[in-house]
Amino acid sequence: MPLILPSFPTSSFKSPFSPARATMSSSTPPPLPESRVVLGCGALSLDFLATVDSFPKPDDKIRSTSSKVQGGGNVGNALTCAARLGLNPRLISKVADDAQGRGILEELEADGVDTSFIIVSKEGNTPFTYVIVDKETKTRTCINTPGYPPLVPDEVSETSLLSALDGAGIVYLDGRLHETASNVAREANLKGIPILVDAERKREGLDDLLNLATSVVCSARFPQAWTEASSVPTALVSILLRLPTVNFVIVTLGEDGCVMLERSSFEGSNKEEADVEELLESLKRNIASSTPSPTCISSSVMNLRANGFGTICGRLLVGTAEKIPPAELVDTTGAGDAFIGAILYALCADMPPEKMLPFAAQVAGAACRALGARTGLPYRTDPRLASYLLVGSEIPRVSLASN
Repeated sequence: MPLILPSFPTSSFKSPFSPARATMSSSTPPPLPESRVVLGCGALSLDFLATVDSFPKPDDKIRSTSSKVQGGGNVGNALTCAARLGLNPRLISKVADDAQGRGILEELEADGVDTSFIIVSKEGNTPFTYVIVDKETKTRTCINTPGYPPLVPDEVSETSLLSALDGAGIVYLDGRLHETASNVAREANLKGIPILVDAERKREGLDDLLNLATSVVCSARFPQAWTEASSVPTALVSILLRLPTVNFVIVTLGEDGCVMLERSSFEGSNKEEADVEELLESLKRNIASSTPSPTCISSSVMNLRANGFGTICGRLLVGTAEKIPPAELVDTTGAGDAFIGAILYALCADMPPEKMLPFAAQVAGAACRALGARTGLPYRTDPRLASYLLVGSEIPRVSLASN
């Protein structure tokens, strides 16, 4: 039986679906990437957010200190971020023709996301999520209720799919709606369109998407859970060995930043070899951890050895997160989605990884300064992003040859 969510007055959606722009820079905005159409496929949701002083104990009754209702879902958040940065996102998903679904569409459209490929069901309910934000621990807990009826592949016709892919420079899949997402990925693969997959956790059908991916961004727990490796760097080597079409894999680590393993096409026996775990520790020791702004350190291209798994030719990069003052850290909901939205922009703009990782960390840091996944997402004219977006600008970084 479908779960019917009580309807809410239209006025309750006014504030969340009329996003206010952040303070703009008075300088001329940087040029937009030539290829800026991105197609996303995944699940949407309506988020009911409540901030509490501390997470309730069983059978407790507590009061929220603040609350918000706004659109959510990994793909919706990431594409909203991409749109604010200047890309032209299109979205394949499904909502119901209820107050929540209509509000989600209005919010996406207000941010410049093309919703014309979203299926709207006349019956059922739109997915929704209760999000409890704990001020004491700076964490959030999500309780999701899926939508009904679910999206089935036949609802997205071949004509509609081809139209959605027309002119796309990259495809983003959040791992949900896997049957439809697989159709999107196969068609994108045939057309030579790069595919970024969000590997948040092991899901049904995710392996099929990963086998067609050209890049992967994953959560802290996923690499070891998927590969059964003993450490994150060893798991990253295993991922690239198992997925030959993937050019790079990034694991996000929250306040500890991120680690990226980039495949190199210049393989050869004359390359220096290093143990990937030892190399990661060496990079961490050499990075400027005291710098509040995000930065990045990179190894040279070498043969990276993961004991028990094999060797991959590439380079390892470590990116730091922005050091946000505790008084400014409001909510980490959607920080990973903001990171991915910035990665999508960086790929369209041909940013080198040394600039892409700090840029994505800066965008994610901005998102953490407001309640909800989208409230704090910056626009491309935000002065905090100027040094990353201006042509020829340099971000401080270090290259480390070996440990």
